[in-house]
Amino acid sequence: MASGFFAVLDDIAMLMDDVASMSKIATKKTAGILGDDLAVNAEKATGFVASRELPVLWAIIKGSFLNKLIILPIAFLLSAYLPLAITIILVLGGVYLAYEGAEKVIEFLMGHKKEEVEVEAAPYSAMEAAALEKTKIKQAVFTDFILSIEIVIIALSTVVEEPISTQILVVSAVAILATIGVYGIVALIVRMDDYGRKLINWQDGDDGLSDKIGRFLVNALPWVIKILSVVGTLALLLVSGGIFNHNIEFLHHLLPGLPALVKDFLTGLIIGSVAVLLMWVFKKLFK
Repeated sequence: MASGFFAVLDDIAMLMDDVASMSKIATKKTAGILGDDLAVNAEKATGFVASRELPVLWAIIKGSFLNKLIILPIAFLLSAYLPLAITIILVLGGVYLAYEGAEKVIEFLMGHKKEEVEVEAAPYSAMEAAALEKTKIKQAVFTDFILSIEIVIIALSTVVEEPISTQILVVSAVAILATIGVYGIVALIVRMDDYGRKLINWQDGDDGLSDKIGRFLVNALPWVIKILSVVGTLALLLVSGGIFNHNIEFLHHLLPGLPALVKDFLTGLIIGSVAVLLMWVFKKLFK
């Protein structure tokens, strides 16, 4: 009886050890999308009055957890009964990521950006501001849904040969850690300027160490958002290119002498640019 109990404990310990090691591998493979997730959500969570930043972020976090709750069971069912669908979804998601990355590159090269609405600066009534806030939250949650699909599918692809119990534990762990990690960092980023202002007002005068640190934090926030945007764009193209090169046989064997990083970037950029062109033609035809 006792030996049977300890045998069960030993099996559980071995399973947890496997889950931990596989979770590390899955997290590394999803790092590119997590970088983009961080960049996108940092941008989505800024532009609000200070008193609304954390409530807005909390609403997005709840939406993100709901997204995972919807996506995870469907992913496990597909893995068990229709594994080919995992690859198809992965590639289709890769097209979306490549499209987003290429669109940002093209907008930068053409010298214009998407119009962004600042809730804080706009002279809206309280009702209009609340409606605009809800719209931005919905957009952020939808973007999170797309990125969450890719995170879950990529994590699942690393353990697709493992028993279903291991798949559930590993992928669920990666999904939960991704949400907590990404939005925890986003919360720190969006509050940088507020922390900076508190440090500036902490002491009298304007030459103290706290004043210098405070001004640095306030001035650094726009640059942090810009850097994250660039990193996120590169991550979109690299991750999508890697998806195509690893899952499409023709691309996998194309240009074998090219460094993997360069090949992934170029593949993502080319396919993303074609997707942008097709979307532009579609809009012109059905406008």
